[in-house]
Amino acid sequence: MNFDEIEKNLISEIKLTPIQAKVFLLLVDEGKMDVAEIASKLKIPVEEALSIAKTLIDLGGFIDLSATEFETMHPRFTAVNMYRRMCTRENIEFKKNTIVDNIGIALEKPYEDARTNKKIG
Repeated sequence: MNFDEIEKNLISEIKLTPIQAKVFLLLVDEGKMDVAEIASKLKIPVEEALSIAKTLIDLGGFIDLSATEFETMHPRFTAVNMYRRMCTRENIEFKKNTIVDNIGIALEKPYEDARTNKKIG
């Protein structure tokens, strides 16, 4: 599963907006960062990056390390957590979702690589 496919699945299964999915994937792939760096990498205003990051906390995707620095938790946990919260918001029965499980599995290696400095390129 490539990042484009994962992004589409985050949008369709977890109901993230396209920019929320991009911000989430950026932090999974590169590790913790502050909103100025998020804004720079995605070419969006800092205020928008901050708003999205705060929303992703509410959606179960991020934790805040400070007022402007954010991080994701392990993707296997985070994908299911975001899905569970979406089910609650949408009043949908929470049950096993293979697509969501596969998001967590697919993101596990880039997540770990970014946090152990083994990322190449």
